[in-house]
Parts: sequence; C-alpha cells; structure tokens
Amino acid sequence: MSKHQEDEPKTMKRKEYEKELRKLQTELCRLQDWVVHKGLRVIIVFEGRDAAGKGGTIKALMERVSPRVFRLVALPAPSDREKTQIYIQRYFQHFPAAGEVVVFDRSWYNRAGVEYVMDFCTEAQYQRFIDLCPRFESHLIGAGVILIKFWLEVGQEEQEKRFAARIEDPMRQWKLSPMDLESFKRWYAFSRARDLMLQATDTEESPWHIVRSDDKRRARLNCLAHLLSLIPYEKVPKEKIKLPKRSSKGEYDDQASMQGRRLIPERY
Repeated sequence: MSKHQEDEPKTMKRKEYEKELRKLQTELCRLQDWVVHKGLRVIIVFEGRDAAGKGGTIKALMERVSPRVFRLVALPAPSDREKTQIYIQRYFQHFPAAGEVVVFDRSWYNRAGVEYVMDFCTEAQYQRFIDLCPRFESHLIGAGVILIKFWLEVGQEEQEKRFAARIEDPMRQWKLSPMDLESFKRWYAFSRARDLMLQATDTEESPWHIVRSDDKRRARLNCLAHLLSLIPYEKVPKEKIKLPKRSSKGEYDDQASMQGRRLIPERY
C-alpha cells in the first residue's frame, strides 16, 4: 500500500453518516426557528463543477426543514423575454422576505461560469458582471440579507466516475445534459473561469466557502456543519404542546361513508 493510500480517509459508513446527518438536521431545524423568530433574510448560493454533489448536499439541507421557510430556487435556462431583462432581475424576484431562507441551486454566477465558458454572453456582459457583482452583494448585505456562498469542488477522476454512473443508471440519466458533456470536455476552461470568478468575488464581506466533494458524505456533513457555524442562532423557547381532547359532537361512522369511493389498490 502506498503512502498516498494510507493517508486517504476511510469511506464513511452509511450508519455513521446518517447519525451525524441527523444531528446536523436537528440543528438546522433550530436555526429555522431562529430565522423565523428574528425575521432574518438568508440567501444560500450553491455553485460548483458539474457532478460536484450540489444536488445531494441541497437535499440533505432541505430534507427536514419546512418548505415554507427554506425555499429552493433552481431556475431553467432564461426565456427569450428574460434574456432582455436586467441580468439579475430573474434572480431578484426570488429573494427572501423576513423569516425566509432561499437556497439557489446555481445562481447569478452562471454568468461567470457556463455563460462565459460557452460564449452565451459577450465579453462586455461578462466584464460588467464581474465588476458589479461585489458591489451588488455589498448592497444586499448592507440591506440586512445574510448571504452565504458555497463552491463545491470535485476532482477530475471522481467527476468522470459520476458521469459514467449517470450514463449507466436509468435513475440518474436525467441528471446528464448536453451541457454536462461540454463541461466535461472543457475542464480547464471551467477551471480558469472558476479562478477568475474567485479572484473578483471572493471578498471579506462576501466570501466563497470551498467544499472538497470527492467524498460525498463527508462533503455534505462538512458543508452543513459550516453553514450552521456561519449564522449565530439560539434555541427558541417554545410552549409545551399538548394534544386537545377530540370532540364527540356530531359523531358518526366516518369510515362507512368512504365505502364505494375510488380507493387505490393496496399493492404493498
């Protein structure tokens, strides 16, 4: 066994992963209560290479919280009308009100990534975005919004494994788009775009938090744990809940009245 292999961490067992995830998800529910209690407005941006694990991390984040507080925004390609709008306009309409957390699965940073690499925007449009983005985010933060940006970074070999798995698995094939194949071909072009983006927008006021994601389970746990560390919160006191006694007023056989309705076949 090589020294490199010895230094590699062992694969995290599912049982251990689920135990740690449960703890973090419990804390996320406490954070959720605090966000509502204090009327906080939070934006969490997830960016990264294709197949870097954004979807799985977002799922772990959203799994146990309320969709009325944590809202996921994953926008499709812009329509012809949206292409004529101010660039940030289609994102701005999804920003949070008090007591909300908005999670962007890809965001306005599309302009610094896929649009730039694939020539979907002009050099002038790209440069304007790079120049204005830090100022825009500064105004956002100045208005009281908590902005958190995660970049998930996967290595070449692991990305190739994940793309190959998508090709073979019918349940993952929907994840594979023509754009993914282009991004696979243009690894170094996307690397340069990443470097330019970080150079321009990784500021003290609005930093990027980089997540190494070759190990999916550890990446998810590390990301959620770091997120919890970025928003100071306290446990919100709650009154003890007690189920009330059911009223028997108007009592009748409410199951007999269901007979003859279209009940689905009980196949399992």
